[in-house]
Amino acid sequence: MIKTGSSKRLITGASVAFIAAFALSSCASAPESAEEAIDEVAEEVTTEAETEEQEQSTLERAIERGYIRVAIANEPPYTSVSAGGEVSGAEPDVAREVFKRLGIDEIQGTVTEYASMIPGLQADRWDAVTAGLFMNPERCEQVSYSEPVIVSTESFAVPEGNPGGLTTIEGIISDPDVSVSALAGAYEENLLLDAGVPESQLVPVQDARSGMEAVESGRADAFMLPTLSLNDIAPDHPGLEITSFIQDVPPAGSGIAFRLEDTELRDAYNAELIEFRETDEFREIMTGWGFDPDAGAATSMEELCAG
Repeated sequence: MIKTGSSKRLITGASVAFIAAFALSSCASAPESAEEAIDEVAEEVTTEAETEEQEQSTLERAIERGYIRVAIANEPPYTSVSAGGEVSGAEPDVAREVFKRLGIDEIQGTVTEYASMIPGLQADRWDAVTAGLFMNPERCEQVSYSEPVIVSTESFAVPEGNPGGLTTIEGIISDPDVSVSALAGAYEENLLLDAGVPESQLVPVQDARSGMEAVESGRADAFMLPTLSLNDIAPDHPGLEITSFIQDVPPAGSGIAFRLEDTELRDAYNAELIEFRETDEFREIMTGWGFDPDAGAATSMEELCAG
């Protein structure tokens, strides 16, 4: 566990009261001046407290508060939110244990769309992204990733029998009448666009259920998502089947995304993560959600960011 000291100087309510009382006694013959003195003291205390908080690093603030704010999706097995609001899933469960080793007891999750995750991180709406946000060169220029936790493959959800015979992205590009659904702003949508799939053949959706329904209704011929995610929701959609992994898509990996300037937090997290990946607890979390616990250690953030 890393313990981070703080030089923050505390001004208590008693101190403010003392200063205010002194101001009042000194200005007893001038009520307006006394009120102004109290306001000035209060303003100075508030300003100093805000300045001290700004001077703290993200890691220091999280340790002091006892929690860290994270962005998540609701896409099992990567992330999951129970009816009671409990955050779980492979990546949040790993992150929770690693953050505990840093002295941060809890994670506070906010469910958001993939397209909003990096902008929200940069705008300080959360301190990290623990949503299975796959690495690619563009994202790696915008955020600072930890070492990988999850490495997985992609598949299509298609009508039973796969009437279009879809097994590759090239098969979609070669037939302009074929359409494919993907989560708006997610790894899959970017991957399809980068591969040359025209926007006219894309059907963006906001969540996995909408993607499956797009295929069921005939609005799309396929829905692209990580193989494990599709297998997880397939029982709810008996008219669809999941293809084997897409042949012309390399395995993708994700880690925790931090702000570029939060190098202290990222480095501290990586140090604990690398040790945690060697534990039985890590293996239990990963296998419990259907992931290979050794896949992350077999590659690196640098390799995955290179594309």
